[in-house]
Amino acid sequence: MLLIGLTGSISTGKSTVSSILSKDHALPIIDADQLARKVVEVGTRGHSSIVRHFSESTPGLLNGDGTLNRAVLGRRVFGDDAERRKDRAVLNGIVHPLVKKEMYKSIAYHYLSGAWAVVLDIPLLFESSLDLICGAVLVVSVSSPAVQLERLLARDNHLTRQDAEKRVASQMSIQEKVELCDRVFGGARARGAAIPNDGSLGELREEVSRVVNGLKGGRDGWWKWMLWGLPPVAGAVGARVLAENWWWRECWHREREGIKARL
Repeated sequence: MLLIGLTGSISTGKSTVSSILSKDHALPIIDADQLARKVVEVGTRGHSSIVRHFSESTPGLLNGDGTLNRAVLGRRVFGDDAERRKDRAVLNGIVHPLVKKEMYKSIAYHYLSGAWAVVLDIPLLFESSLDLICGAVLVVSVSSPAVQLERLLARDNHLTRQDAEKRVASQMSIQEKVELCDRVFGGARARGAAIPNDGSLGELREEVSRVVNGLKGGRDGWWKWMLWGLPPVAGAVGARVLAENWWWRECWHREREGIKARL
Protein backbone atom coordinates (compact mmCIF):
# COMPACT_ATOMS: atom_id res chain seq x y z
CA MET A 1 0.00 0.00 0.00
CA LEU A 2 1.34 3.39 -1.01
CA LEU A 3 1.42 6.07 1.71
CA ILE A 4 0.91 9.46 0.05
CA GLY A 5 1.92 12.36 2.25
CA LEU A 6 -0.14 15.48 1.54
CA THR A 7 1.06 18.77 2.95
CA GLY A 8 1.31 22.48 2.29
CA SER A 9 1.47 25.63 4.34
CA ILE A 10 -1.48 27.30 6.00
CA SER A 11 -4.13 28.50 3.50
CA THR A 12 -2.46 27.08 0.39
CA GLY A 13 -5.46 24.84 -0.36
CA LYS A 14 -4.40 21.51 1.11
CA SER A 15 -7.93 20.75 2.33
CA THR A 16 -9.30 21.34 -1.17
CA VAL A 17 -6.80 18.89 -2.64
CA SER A 18 -7.61 16.39 0.10
CA SER A 19 -11.29 16.64 -0.84
CA ILE A 20 -10.48 16.07 -4.52
CA LEU A 21 -8.40 13.00 -3.67
CA SER A 22 -11.27 11.61 -1.62
CA LYS A 23 -14.22 12.44 -3.88
CA ASP A 24 -12.68 12.19 -7.37
CA HIS A 25 -10.23 9.35 -6.75
CA ALA A 26 -11.84 7.44 -3.87
CA LEU A 27 -8.65 7.53 -1.81
CA PRO A 28 -8.99 7.10 1.96
CA ILE A 29 -7.82 10.17 3.89
CA ILE A 30 -6.17 10.14 7.31
CA ASP A 31 -6.57 13.75 8.43
CA ALA A 32 -4.06 14.78 11.09
CA ASP A 33 -6.09 17.87 12.03
CA GLN A 34 -9.17 15.76 12.74
CA LEU A 35 -7.10 13.35 14.80
CA ALA A 36 -5.53 16.28 16.67
CA ARG A 37 -9.01 17.42 17.69
CA LYS A 38 -9.99 13.89 18.68
CA VAL A 39 -7.02 13.34 20.99
CA VAL A 40 -7.68 16.57 22.97
CA GLU A 41 -11.40 16.11 23.54
CA VAL A 42 -12.62 16.52 27.10
CA GLY A 43 -11.72 13.47 29.16
CA THR A 44 -8.73 12.42 27.04
CA ARG A 45 -5.13 12.24 28.19
CA GLY A 46 -4.22 14.97 25.71
CA HIS A 47 -6.80 17.38 27.11
CA SER A 48 -5.65 16.76 30.68
CA SER A 49 -1.99 17.30 29.79
CA ILE A 50 -2.68 20.58 27.98
CA VAL A 51 -4.83 21.91 30.81
CA ARG A 52 -2.23 20.90 33.40
CA HIS A 53 0.58 22.70 31.57
CA PHE A 54 -1.14 25.81 30.16
CA SER A 55 -4.22 26.64 32.25
CA GLU A 56 -2.61 28.69 35.02
CA SER A 57 -0.68 30.93 32.61
CA THR A 58 -3.32 31.11 29.85
CA PRO A 59 -6.54 32.88 30.87
CA GLY A 60 -9.56 31.76 28.85
CA LEU A 61 -7.95 28.47 27.80
CA LEU A 62 -11.19 26.56 28.44
CA ASN A 63 -14.65 27.22 27.07
CA GLY A 64 -17.69 26.93 29.32
CA ASP A 65 -18.16 23.25 28.41
CA GLY A 66 -14.56 22.41 29.26
CA THR A 67 -13.34 22.18 25.66
CA LEU A 68 -10.15 23.95 24.65
CA ASN A 69 -10.46 27.48 23.31
CA ARG A 70 -8.38 26.98 20.18
CA ALA A 71 -8.10 30.70 19.42
CA VAL A 72 -6.66 31.43 22.87
CA LEU A 73 -4.29 28.47 22.69
CA GLY A 74 -3.25 29.52 19.19
CA ARG A 75 -2.28 33.01 20.37
CA ARG A 76 -0.21 31.35 23.09
CA VAL A 77 1.83 29.09 20.78
CA PHE A 78 1.95 30.75 17.35
CA GLY A 79 4.79 33.16 16.73
CA ASP A 80 8.52 33.16 16.14
CA ASP A 81 9.83 34.46 19.48
CA ALA A 82 11.63 32.11 21.87
CA GLU A 83 8.78 31.84 24.38
CA ARG A 84 6.19 30.87 21.76
CA ARG A 85 8.54 28.40 20.12
CA LYS A 86 9.02 26.78 23.52
CA ASP A 87 5.26 26.66 24.18
CA ARG A 88 4.63 25.27 20.70
CA ALA A 89 7.21 22.55 21.30
CA VAL A 90 5.45 21.59 24.54
CA LEU A 91 2.06 21.46 22.82
CA ASN A 92 3.44 19.42 19.92
CA GLY A 93 5.12 17.09 22.39
CA ILE A 94 1.72 16.38 23.95
CA VAL A 95 -0.38 16.11 20.79
CA HIS A 96 1.91 14.60 18.14
CA PRO A 97 2.58 11.21 19.82
CA LEU A 98 -1.17 10.73 20.37
CA VAL A 99 -1.94 11.66 16.77
CA LYS A 100 0.73 9.29 15.46
CA LYS A 101 -0.75 6.42 17.47
CA GLU A 102 -4.19 7.02 15.95
CA MET A 103 -2.65 7.44 12.52
CA TYR A 104 -0.82 4.11 12.62
CA LYS A 105 -4.04 2.39 13.68
CA SER A 106 -5.80 3.89 10.65
CA ILE A 107 -2.97 2.89 8.31
CA ALA A 108 -3.22 -0.70 9.54
CA TYR A 109 -6.98 -0.68 8.97
CA HIS A 110 -6.66 0.55 5.36
CA TYR A 111 -3.83 -1.91 4.66
CA LEU A 112 -6.01 -4.79 5.81
CA SER A 113 -8.91 -3.45 3.73
CA GLY A 114 -6.81 -3.78 0.56
CA ALA A 115 -6.52 -0.10 -0.41
CA TRP A 116 -3.84 0.55 -3.06
CA ALA A 117 -2.98 3.86 -1.38
CA VAL A 118 -3.92 6.03 1.57
CA VAL A 119 -3.41 9.77 1.94
CA LEU A 120 -1.78 11.15 5.09
CA ASP A 121 -3.13 14.71 5.24
CA ILE A 122 -0.57 16.33 7.56
CA PRO A 123 0.17 20.09 7.70
CA LEU A 124 3.46 19.45 9.54
CA LEU A 125 4.50 16.45 7.46
CA PHE A 126 8.14 17.51 7.10
CA GLU A 127 8.41 19.15 10.52
CA SER A 128 7.28 15.92 12.23
CA SER A 129 9.49 13.76 9.92
CA LEU A 130 6.46 11.69 8.89
CA ASP A 131 7.53 12.18 5.28
CA LEU A 132 10.09 9.44 5.99
CA ILE A 133 7.40 6.74 6.00
CA CYS A 134 5.75 7.98 2.78
CA GLY A 135 6.22 6.43 -0.62
CA ALA A 136 5.15 9.69 -2.27
CA VAL A 137 4.64 13.30 -1.18
CA LEU A 138 2.41 16.04 -2.60
CA VAL A 139 2.96 19.68 -1.61
CA VAL A 140 0.13 22.14 -2.31
CA SER A 141 1.76 25.47 -3.12
CA VAL A 142 0.92 29.06 -3.96
CA SER A 143 3.02 31.74 -5.61
CA SER A 144 3.86 33.82 -2.53
CA PRO A 145 3.38 34.20 1.25
CA ALA A 146 1.21 37.26 0.53
CA VAL A 147 -1.36 34.98 -1.15
CA GLN A 148 -1.34 32.73 1.92
CA LEU A 149 -1.87 35.68 4.24
CA GLU A 150 -4.82 37.09 2.32
CA ARG A 151 -6.48 33.67 2.06
CA LEU A 152 -5.98 33.06 5.77
CA LEU A 153 -7.52 36.40 6.70
CA ALA A 154 -10.48 35.71 4.41
CA ARG A 155 -10.99 32.22 5.85
CA ASP A 156 -10.46 33.04 9.55
CA ASN A 157 -11.87 36.54 9.86
CA HIS A 158 -11.49 36.45 13.66
CA LEU A 159 -7.72 36.70 13.24
CA THR A 160 -5.91 40.01 13.24
CA ARG A 161 -3.30 40.54 10.53
CA GLN A 162 -0.59 40.17 13.18
CA ASP A 163 -2.05 36.84 14.35
CA ALA A 164 -2.23 35.63 10.74
CA GLU A 165 1.38 36.64 10.08
CA LYS A 166 2.50 34.74 13.18
CA ARG A 167 0.70 31.60 12.01
CA VAL A 168 2.30 31.77 8.57
CA ALA A 169 5.73 32.42 10.10
CA SER A 170 5.40 29.51 12.57
CA GLN A 171 5.55 26.93 9.78
CA MET A 172 8.25 25.91 7.34
CA SER A 173 7.91 28.17 4.30
CA ILE A 174 6.11 26.78 1.28
CA GLN A 175 9.20 27.42 -0.85
CA GLU A 176 11.28 25.26 1.48
CA LYS A 177 8.67 22.49 1.45
CA VAL A 178 8.59 22.46 -2.35
CA GLU A 179 12.39 22.32 -2.46
CA LEU A 180 12.52 19.45 0.04
CA CYS A 181 9.82 17.52 -1.80
CA ASP A 182 11.61 17.93 -5.12
CA ARG A 183 15.01 16.95 -3.68
CA VAL A 184 13.89 13.90 -1.69
CA PHE A 185 10.94 12.58 -3.69
CA GLY A 186 11.28 14.16 -7.13
CA GLY A 187 13.72 13.70 -9.97
CA ALA A 188 14.34 10.12 -11.08
CA ARG A 189 12.35 8.79 -8.09
CA ALA A 190 9.17 10.43 -9.47
CA ARG A 191 7.46 10.17 -6.10
CA GLY A 192 6.93 13.83 -5.32
CA ALA A 193 5.04 16.72 -6.84
CA ALA A 194 4.33 20.34 -6.05
CA ILE A 195 0.71 21.08 -6.92
CA PRO A 196 0.23 24.80 -7.71
CA ASN A 197 -3.02 26.30 -6.46
CA ASP A 198 -3.09 29.79 -7.92
CA GLY A 199 -5.59 29.02 -10.69
CA SER A 200 -9.15 27.76 -10.92
CA LEU A 201 -10.66 24.73 -9.21
CA GLY A 202 -10.87 23.01 -12.60
CA GLU A 203 -7.15 23.49 -13.21
CA LEU A 204 -6.41 22.16 -9.74
CA ARG A 205 -8.53 19.06 -10.39
CA GLU A 206 -6.71 18.39 -13.65
CA GLU A 207 -3.31 18.65 -11.99
CA VAL A 208 -4.31 16.37 -9.11
CA SER A 209 -5.65 13.79 -11.58
CA ARG A 210 -2.42 13.88 -13.57
CA VAL A 211 -0.34 13.29 -10.45
CA VAL A 212 -2.57 10.52 -9.05
CA ASN A 213 -2.65 8.66 -12.36
CA GLY A 214 1.14 8.79 -12.47
CA LEU A 215 1.43 7.36 -8.95
CA LYS A 216 -1.22 4.71 -9.58
CA GLY A 217 0.53 3.18 -12.58
CA GLY A 218 1.46 -0.42 -11.76
CA ARG A 219 0.26 -0.23 -8.16
CA ASP A 220 -3.44 -1.06 -8.31
CA GLY A 221 -3.04 -4.65 -9.50
CA TRP A 222 -1.00 -7.76 -8.76
CA TRP A 223 1.64 -5.73 -6.86
CA LYS A 224 -0.98 -4.39 -4.43
CA TRP A 225 -2.37 -7.85 -3.75
CA MET A 226 1.09 -9.38 -3.34
CA LEU A 227 1.97 -6.81 -0.67
CA TRP A 228 -1.41 -7.35 0.96
CA GLY A 229 -1.05 -11.12 0.98
CA LEU A 230 2.59 -11.16 2.09
CA PRO A 231 3.04 -8.81 5.06
CA PRO A 232 6.80 -9.58 5.40
CA VAL A 233 7.32 -8.36 1.82
CA ALA A 234 5.29 -5.24 2.58
CA GLY A 235 7.43 -4.67 5.68
CA ALA A 236 10.64 -5.03 3.67
CA VAL A 237 9.41 -2.57 1.05
CA GLY A 238 8.43 -0.12 3.80
CA ALA A 239 11.85 -0.41 5.44
CA ARG A 240 13.55 0.30 2.13
CA VAL A 241 11.38 3.37 1.55
CA LEU A 242 12.19 4.65 5.04
CA ALA A 243 15.94 4.17 4.51
CA GLU A 244 15.92 5.84 1.09
CA ASN A 245 13.90 8.79 2.31
CA TRP A 246 16.21 9.27 5.30
CA TRP A 247 19.28 9.19 3.08
CA TRP A 248 17.98 11.71 0.54
CA ARG A 249 16.75 14.00 3.30
CA GLU A 250 20.16 13.90 4.98
CA CYS A 251 21.77 14.82 1.63
CA TRP A 252 19.40 17.78 1.32
CA HIS A 253 20.21 19.01 4.84
CA ARG A 254 23.96 18.74 4.20
CA GLU A 255 23.64 20.69 0.97
CA ARG A 256 21.73 23.47 2.74
CA GLU A 257 24.25 23.60 5.58
CA GLY A 258 27.05 23.83 3.02
CA ILE A 259 25.33 26.72 1.25
CA LYS A 260 24.77 28.57 4.55
CA ALA A 261 28.41 28.03 5.54
CA ARG A 262 29.58 29.68 2.32
CA LEU A 263 27.37 32.75 2.80
